[in-house]
Amino acid sequence: MAEQENAQAQDNTPKFALQRIYIKDASFESPSSPVVFTKSWKPKMHVDLNTRSQPVGENSYEVTLTVTVTAKLEEDETAFLVEVQQAGLFVAEGIEGEALRQLLGIACPNMLFPYVRESVDALAVKGGFPALALQPVNFEALYRQAKAQADEKAAAEETTH
Repeated sequence: MAEQENAQAQDNTPKFALQRIYIKDASFESPSSPVVFTKSWKPKMHVDLNTRSQPVGENSYEVTLTVTVTAKLEEDETAFLVEVQQAGLFVAEGIEGEALRQLLGIACPNMLFPYVRESVDALAVKGGFPALALQPVNFEALYRQAKAQADEKAAAEETTH
């Protein structure tokens, strides 16, 4: 009897695991090379982040973290543009609702970020540019901000209908 209860308790325990990390897409462009290498290197860096998740099977999800870095020189000339889509396959069993959304929107991107940071840096260096050191990202704050904006938008739509 106790063994059955233990087996049921183990079956109900939420499970989360990373199955695989991979690059889904990567691109590097340096439209102004080789002229850009003759100019003073004081770029303005612009970094865009985006996360997306989608189910790929029962309790299995793909999370993709897209990072785009654009380096522009003083004349608004693009020195380079790097874009990497770093993805991971995750298993989440016994996790639903807001807890699942937080897992996919916070924990998974946190796990993917070191890999995408290394890929972005490697592409820039292979393109002949100095190493990039992307700063850590607070995915929890980004998630909460996006959720608050979505909640505000939903509330505004309810009041207009």
